[in-house]
Amino acid sequence: MITPPRPVGLTFLKRVLVLDAAVTAANGLGYVTLSELIGQLLGPDTATLRWLGGFLVVYGAAVAYLAVRPSAPALIAVVAVNAGWAAGSVLIVLTGLLNLTPLGAAWTLVQAAVVGTFAALQLAGLRRLR
Repeated sequence: MITPPRPVGLTFLKRVLVLDAAVTAANGLGYVTLSELIGQLLGPDTATLRWLGGFLVVYGAAVAYLAVRPSAPALIAVVAVNAGWAAGSVLIVLTGLLNLTPLGAAWTLVQAAVVGTFAALQLAGLRRLR
């Protein structure tokens, strides 16, 4: 049986979503399981890290689900959430909201760049579908 080829845009988008899901869930699991150690290194308190970690695990699972069953409205929401997370991360560093250590500020800015890149790649993938 011959199957039609997948659209290039969809394959690209799915790969970006899978990578986003894996990175997000791994980050979340680290925050949940190593919150005390990470808090000492980066600055936020254990409760905040556990809450953020739990959110990231759930969000990563949702993004993984979208990689398998893409939905345009949900994909647009993922791009928006990722862009918001990136902007919010920069804002947290600028305002000192979480009492980040210098390492924590650097980590947060790197994380903002990674998440912002995911948002840009996901948006590019959506545009390829049109």
